[in-house]
Amino acid sequence: MFNHIMIGSNDIERSKRFYDAVLGTLGAGEPLRNKADSGHTRLFYRHDGSTFCITEPINGEDATCANGATIGFKCNSPEQVKEFHDVAVANGGKSIEDPPGLREGKMGALHLAYVRDPDGHKLCAIYRPK
Repeated sequence: MFNHIMIGSNDIERSKRFYDAVLGTLGAGEPLRNKADSGHTRLFYRHDGSTFCITEPINGEDATCANGATIGFKCNSPEQVKEFHDVAVANGGKSIEDPPGLREGKMGALHLAYVRDPDGHKLCAIYRPK
């Protein structure tokens, strides 16, 4: 359904360090760095047919996170969920909500971890057993 997700950053180099480490746990490599005609820098992480993008806001105002928004990253195992979380926290992210682990509910069993990146964007690592 989705082609890409783009978020804003107030410090593109800090975001690059954070996402290089965190998305590396999922197998994503170095991002493509692009300088737009407007002069702002964008990073494009490509992996498994999807693209995750980070940009300096083109309007020159501060980047802000969306209240109520969560970006979910599909993991291949409960261990990868935990690694995503731990690497995020070790690289400037903040652990939020319940500790990483199994959640049982109406959607079935899920392994989840929630963090905020250094700009405040809410990220979820998720593994759904088959």
